[in-house]
Amino acid sequence: MELTAALRTTGSIREFTEELVDDTTLWRVLDDARFAPSGGNRQAWHVIVVRDEALRRRVRDLYLEAWHDYVSHVLAGVMPFSPLASADDRAAALAQLPAARAASHPDDFAETLDRAPVMLVICANLGALAATDRDLGRYGIVGGASIYPFVWNILLAAREHGLGGVMTTVATRNETELRLALSVPSTYAVASVVVLGHPLRRHTKLTRRTVEEFTTVDSFSGEPFTTP
Repeated sequence: MELTAALRTTGSIREFTEELVDDTTLWRVLDDARFAPSGGNRQAWHVIVVRDEALRRRVRDLYLEAWHDYVSHVLAGVMPFSPLASADDRAAALAQLPAARAASHPDDFAETLDRAPVMLVICANLGALAATDRDLGRYGIVGGASIYPFVWNILLAAREHGLGGVMTTVATRNETELRLALSVPSTYAVASVVVLGHPLRRHTKLTRRTVEEFTTVDSFSGEPFTTP
């Protein structure tokens, strides 16, 4: 499809029909996605296509446990897992964990993750990432620039092939257990779980902040950048 339309309509899809995704289509999605940019063209990604039902349930369970923790933060009124969160924020979230578990619904996305037509676990080769912010004494983010463009390309390629999906990082909360379940080497990080399928509902135009709301001139507090 036309690029601008794809950029404006490729939203997160979490509900799928029961139609299967054939291996040829999935292969073509990954074949297109591999042209994503990465530092030094090192292409530090590794994709695990999770098919085994027991492994799918294990990934779902680890995701769901982390999702309840995420929801507990929302119920406490704090940003989930924020790098700037305080000990008090964490304590408030933990106090809401029973309520988060009680709110769990058997038909929601987290609870049915294992039923998605395609489940991909995207791993990142830590030895191939030039994380230039490694020593800044803050939350590290730069290394992801060599991984997440590839993940986004998967979603764009899926859109081109009539599929939809979502990139989620919730399960990485339990990376140790994920690594054990999927035999991921210790030199790799689990970057994302991606699920794909035929969308239950059509894509629609997305809503986002305007350019003027997030772009300034000359400094962070400069004048908004606007059209002439």
